[in-house]
Amino acid sequence: MLAMVQPLAAQELKVGLKTEPSSLDPLYHALTPNLQIAFHIHDGLTMADAEGKLYPGLAVSWSPVGDTMWEFKLRPNVKFSDGSPFTAEDLIYTYQRAGKVPNSPSPYTVYLRQIASFEIVDPLTLRIKTDGPAPALPLDLSNVPVMQKKAASAAVAEGVTTEALNRGEGLIGTGPFKFVEWKRGNQLVLERNDLYWGPKPAWKTVVFRPLSNSAARVAAILAGDVDLIEDPPTDDLERLKKDPKLNVSEAVSNRLVYIHFDHAGEPSPGIEGTDGKNPLKDKRVRQALSLAIDRQAIGSRIMENVAIPAGDFLPWPMFGTRKDAPVEKYDLAKAKALLAEAGYPDGFSLALGTPNGRYINDIKVAQAIASMWARLGIKTRVDAAVPPVFFKNRDEYKYSTYLAGWSAQEVGNALRALVATPNKEKGMGTTNKGRYSNPAMDAKLEEAMRTVDDVKRSALLQEASLMAIQDYGLLPLHFEKSTWAMKKAIVYPGRSDQMVRADAIKPAK
Repeated sequence: MLAMVQPLAAQELKVGLKTEPSSLDPLYHALTPNLQIAFHIHDGLTMADAEGKLYPGLAVSWSPVGDTMWEFKLRPNVKFSDGSPFTAEDLIYTYQRAGKVPNSPSPYTVYLRQIASFEIVDPLTLRIKTDGPAPALPLDLSNVPVMQKKAASAAVAEGVTTEALNRGEGLIGTGPFKFVEWKRGNQLVLERNDLYWGPKPAWKTVVFRPLSNSAARVAAILAGDVDLIEDPPTDDLERLKKDPKLNVSEAVSNRLVYIHFDHAGEPSPGIEGTDGKNPLKDKRVRQALSLAIDRQAIGSRIMENVAIPAGDFLPWPMFGTRKDAPVEKYDLAKAKALLAEAGYPDGFSLALGTPNGRYINDIKVAQAIASMWARLGIKTRVDAAVPPVFFKNRDEYKYSTYLAGWSAQEVGNALRALVATPNKEKGMGTTNKGRYSNPAMDAKLEEAMRTVDDVKRSALLQEASLMAIQDYGLLPLHFEKSTWAMKKAIVYPGRSDQMVRADAIKPAK
């Protein structure tokens, strides 16, 4: 009986992850599996809550100073996990390092592109000058984990290397936990940071176990080998909900699952039967492919109602979204007519790249789309790979079409990353691996990025997103609903960004 009344704060929490991070370098890859681990060890200057709303992080307040300057009041008496004091120099180091990390698949410059310079006014005040008005900067900075300058400095351009950080070297943060060990493919262990400035986590130790196989995750939670799993398979949800030993929580996410096209390759990899031409450059072909997808059927049958068909980059009422944005209706006859009009009455062949195990039912969704496109006359080969291999292939432009996902707190972020014309210097198009380019949309987006008035900025973003969607720059498919299964002894309400946050997992009362 004594063991049952020991303080819960001394317990170990074991979490089964669908995808382990590709790196522990907090600035290597702007990807949810990486960020959810990074934000255990590091904080943001600002931070986003479970619904994506901003709240104070390492800054207690922020305000504009004129049109091209933001002032942040820093939280006093914050210490890193090694006992060193947090200062404005750590912020400056972090933001300058972000653009120097080599081979980043999705660089953090998408959040920092407008920063021009810094001014330390006093030990607790930092001013950030921007290249033109930057009304979304406080929101953008909530996505950037802050590193310690002293621990992360080194002789090479990016400071401490990604490889060294993966070993835990220089991995010092101000977050609720600190690094213990990472055995890739086996487990990642974190320990409570007793110097943390915020509420102390309930768990002394957190062990993250990568369980990419959905059946293995379910087996682990049923056997009691882990305390919580993310993304239980849709086939098992009802069974898990009825299990008296378990709880299941759900949250509508801000993750869009989409199809992107190769807009630039000539010929395009994976396309056959077109005499070397890339038919995806023709809007009529892209529209035909969209019309051939039955999004409602995918949501109800393939996703088993843990998805909402999408007609925009984010779900309403997130900032910059269009209320009642129409979802493309399935119309095979019109799709066939468009394909014939474009000069491909007999269709052609292409390859659809997809990760296997990154998004909910990703490979099933890809297979369903391939079947739908086959009815259009497009012979589609599903090219599935484990997430790290998929992202590498995607970044090397090896797919003619690919399925992927993106989450954000406002539409401008999604547009900048996914459909803006790629421009490394501007931090635009960082995840636009289809190399889509629409100068008119770019101009509208950049106007929105300079607009301080929220009402006007939202309207501009709505116009820009509509331009990209009507041009079939990419195809919105659905917004995922996120689920977590856990032992009755713990409670986790979930988050719209789909992250597992151990500091928000509590013992049941």
